[in-house]
Amino acid sequence: MALIIPVRGFTPEIGPDTFLAENATVVGDVVMGSECSVWFNTVIRGDVNSIRIGNRVNIQDGSVLHTLYKKSTIEIGDDVSIGHNVTIHGAKIHDYALIGMGAVVMDDAEVGEGALVAAGSVVLSRTKIGPNELWGGAPAKFIKMVDPETSKELNIKIANNYLRYSRWYTDPNAPTDF
Repeated sequence: MALIIPVRGFTPEIGPDTFLAENATVVGDVVMGSECSVWFNTVIRGDVNSIRIGNRVNIQDGSVLHTLYKKSTIEIGDDVSIGHNVTIHGAKIHDYALIGMGAVVMDDAEVGEGALVAAGSVVLSRTKIGPNELWGGAPAKFIKMVDPETSKELNIKIANNYLRYSRWYTDPNAPTDF
């Protein structure tokens, strides 16, 4: 069973049909929408400020979400995929965005709707990534625009796939083919 820890008078609020891996940790001022999945060894630490997560967000294995005390918050929209071992520290991630494996997104950065952050990238504090932009590198830089419909379709597909994967852990009759 996941570790859910109240702190400073805040108890995490987890939306319906959300999967929390048994060693995921969710702390404090966290509000998460429905049909999300939080995978193994992930830590969502809302002890020093708020973390708001939309619907159908998948936060993959080993990721860490945290903020600065009284300075930064995390806001994540709907249908967002956060890859394995990602660190998000006090940033805003809009709907349909994808944060690639091992990326770091720092305080007051903003990732636009349908934007893609390449694996291993470091998005520095206060960086603004526009809608449907692909950024990569360390520090991350603009690479190119991506087709809005292709981006949205890809990110909805990934979000739906992770919703299906999570059902394998909660429903013994869940289909394994799709």
